Order: sequence, then C-alpha cells, then structure tokens
Amino acid sequence: MKIGELARRTGCRVVTIRYYEREGLLPEPVRSQANYRLYGEAHAERLAFIRHCRALDMTLGEIRALLDCHDHPERPCQDVNDLIDAHLDHVAARIAQLQALERSLLALRARCRGQRSAGECGILNALAHPSTETIDGVSGDSEAHVPGVHPRV
Repeated sequence: MKIGELARRTGCRVVTIRYYEREGLLPEPVRSQANYRLYGEAHAERLAFIRHCRALDMTLGEIRALLDCHDHPERPCQDVNDLIDAHLDHVAARIAQLQALERSLLALRARCRGQRSAGECGILNALAHPSTETIDGVSGDSEAHVPGVHPRV
C-alpha cells in the first residue's frame, strides 16, 4: 500500500509517518519502480504500536526502547517493566505539578471577583507585578511548566 493508504488506515498523517521513518521507529519501505513507498501489514502494525505508545505520552526514546524489546522477543521483559515504572514516576510528577498549578490558578482567581474595572483587577495586577515569592508553591519559572497540557489552538 502507498503512504496515503497507510495514513488513512491508521489515522496517522503522512508527514508523521515520514517523521517516524526518519527517526528510525518505522523501517523504510520498499520502493516501487515509480519510486513510491510501498508499505506492508507489518508497517501498519508497527505504526499502531507507535501511536498507542504516543497516546500514553511516551517519548520517542521510550518508544524506541520498547520497539527494541518488541523486536527481540527472546529477551527478558525486565527492561520493559523498568521503562514503564520510570514512565509512571514521570506521570506522577506531572500530576503533582498540575495539582500545584491548579492551586496557583485558584489562588490567582480568588484575587478578583469581577466587580472592578480591568485597571483594578487583582488578577491582572498579580500577573503584571509578580512578587519574588510564588503563589502556592508554583513559580513563574518555565522549568516548572508542565508541557503537553494545552489544547492546540
């Protein structure tokens, strides 16, 4: 099948399929005489595996490690367990960051009840003049920002 058909079958964009090929996650397909990429069922299965991992918010490095284990079924699965345990730790840390962020936003929201002009808004004032202390333990530092939680605009 050509790349467009693989994209339709898997719900994956063509550019993403090519990206996974460049990253070595998806093996390069054979080429037709007209130089079209020709994919097989193994490509569709591997792409489904990759997409499932991405849906679980795994990095490309984590996916690469899981694929390496998948490609060598004779190996013990301890590496897989270790990787999932590390990913769970990462998720737990992100949840804690998000909970702290929620507390900060609630504290910020409590600074204004909408009864004043924008010039007197407690939220805008707090954002324009941040103190050196944090709001409920969350700083404005980008290091504390939790990636991947915003909807695409």
